Amino acid sequence: MLGPLPRSGTAGPSTRGLTLVFVLGDQLTRDLSALDGLAPGDIVLIVEVADETTYVRHQKQKIALVLSAMRHFAAELRAEGITVDYVELDATGNTGAFGTELVRAVARHRPDRIVVTEPGEWRVRRMMDDWPALTGVPVEIRDDDRFLCSRAEFRHWAGDRRSYRMEFFYREMRRRTGILMDGEEPAGGRWNFDAENRKRLPKGMRSPPRPVFERDAITSRVLDLVASRFADHFGDLDAFDWPVTRREALSALDWFIAQALPRFGDYQDAMAEDDPRLFHALLSPSLNLGLLTAREVCVAAEQAYRRGDAPLNAAEGFIRQILGWREYVRGVYWLEMPAYAQTNALEAERPLPWFYWSGDTEMNCLARAIMDTRRHAYAHHIQRLMVTGNFALLAGIRPAEIEEWYLIVYADAYDWVELPNVHGMVAFADGGMLASKPYAASGAYIDRMSDYCSRCVYSPQIKTGKGACPFNLLYWDFLMRNRRKLEQLPRMAMPYRTLDRMDSSRRETIRSEARAFLEGLAEPGTKMHVATQGDLFG
Repeated sequence: MLGPLPRSGTAGPSTRGLTLVFVLGDQLTRDLSALDGLAPGDIVLIVEVADETTYVRHQKQKIALVLSAMRHFAAELRAEGITVDYVELDATGNTGAFGTELVRAVARHRPDRIVVTEPGEWRVRRMMDDWPALTGVPVEIRDDDRFLCSRAEFRHWAGDRRSYRMEFFYREMRRRTGILMDGEEPAGGRWNFDAENRKRLPKGMRSPPRPVFERDAITSRVLDLVASRFADHFGDLDAFDWPVTRREALSALDWFIAQALPRFGDYQDAMAEDDPRLFHALLSPSLNLGLLTAREVCVAAEQAYRRGDAPLNAAEGFIRQILGWREYVRGVYWLEMPAYAQTNALEAERPLPWFYWSGDTEMNCLARAIMDTRRHAYAHHIQRLMVTGNFALLAGIRPAEIEEWYLIVYADAYDWVELPNVHGMVAFADGGMLASKPYAASGAYIDRMSDYCSRCVYSPQIKTGKGACPFNLLYWDFLMRNRRKLEQLPRMAMPYRTLDRMDSSRRETIRSEARAFLEGLAEPGTKMHVATQGDLFG
């Protein structure tokens, strides 16, 4: 069982000297634990540093979103009368790193202590261990109580389990929080309505118009900075339309609950070429920045169900992604890092194809998902898992390379959430610690859940030979290549039985055509840098 939920914040002593509160760029929450007990005369430090924009070559929109949200948050704190020391990216003397900027701030303000909320990423937490010696000032690191499950609670739940299953964790979180519970029982008598959330989008159905967030002077200035300084990064700034303040994020939440949640459940797995975002909330960037909290988002969805404004399968499916999956992957990340990132259970070693950056591929599903990602810095979970991720899995792409791609291209990507999703779910690189089977599928799945195939030069109905969908070839080749590692998994029994019923000549044709396709993936041109795990964590 999970223990008690963490209390909000940690009260400071009644008598103390000046406190320097260091707020990181993804901690833009007014009731952040580090800000609890803020006293007159205390100083809040917020810094934009080059290291955080380039440790991977983040998507332009991601950089712009974070910087704009940081600057707006600082302005809101100042409007409350709080003293904020804000260092902009292009400020004179900016050293470009957290540690050295903290040293400079200590020299400016001579604080008696530094207070910070624990970071989301392991590499930053490791930096914090050096800050007391670096600055000569005590550093208090407080729990991040914006999450509904603390790291200690997750560790207790995990115990000595060899693998972690989200469904069991999710049920405990429902019981513990009371969200979508009717007494001791789950609302509607079932924990999970996923089987009802896999409908294909009816022809002609369109998502409702989304709210438009006007660019103010702060955002416009940031966009100019990013366009100039990060011109060679992936992404398209022209389409930037993310909420950058809590007020805007709450407006986006209200829109989703009223306009999109009622149909979200039925069509959350659907994909449409001309309507890529469909009924998805697009709230994850605001959640991961701290503009929204997990609890308020879950409660809003539950209240819509209780009022009769949204069906249970929609509310439950949405809440499961946050109360279940989001909390779960954070727990796995902190429990298993840094060793988790080093595993490669399927021994995948193929380099990332260039078309992941260019979108230049005849596979329409991949081309659309990649180009939509370039334009919007977003793709929903099925586009990520079953299109770009599925191809990477089937093709045997090196986990470190596909992980870095996901970390770069999405506005909501932070290592704590991206790494377990890609390493465990997409690449199955942890050997089943996180997922009970690889999420591998042929072209039939993509055809069933989207309209991509109707405009593709390949056909999901053709299994081999001219015009055959590459996903068909690669799916069966993947099973053959990895049989020794996968056939003992209970959920893989059926596909292997199907494989065994194929005659040997067909299997050899699949191997031969898949090999030829994979060998043809390499394209000329200058590749973007792909960091090694040593670069990221060494």
